[in-house]
Amino acid sequence: MLGESHDLLHEFPDLENKIAALRSANPEFAQRMDDYDELDARVRSIEELGTPVADETIEELKKERLLLKDSLYLMLRA
Repeated sequence: MLGESHDLLHEFPDLENKIAALRSANPEFAQRMDDYDELDARVRSIEELGTPVADETIEELKKERLLLKDSLYLMLRA
């Protein structure tokens, strides 16, 4: 869906406490989470505002967001 929120708390509500703990204790996790949040906001903005971008561009941004989310999930499950 266009403009749908993909923040980690929305994606993994059952891991809320672990997300908060890792964010405060693990600088690498915190940086990746910041990068993920920034990328998610960029994708949502493009979708919501109808900013003209090539289909390939938005798809690449979404793939990058997915890779970041996967890496964060792996850190949460470790």
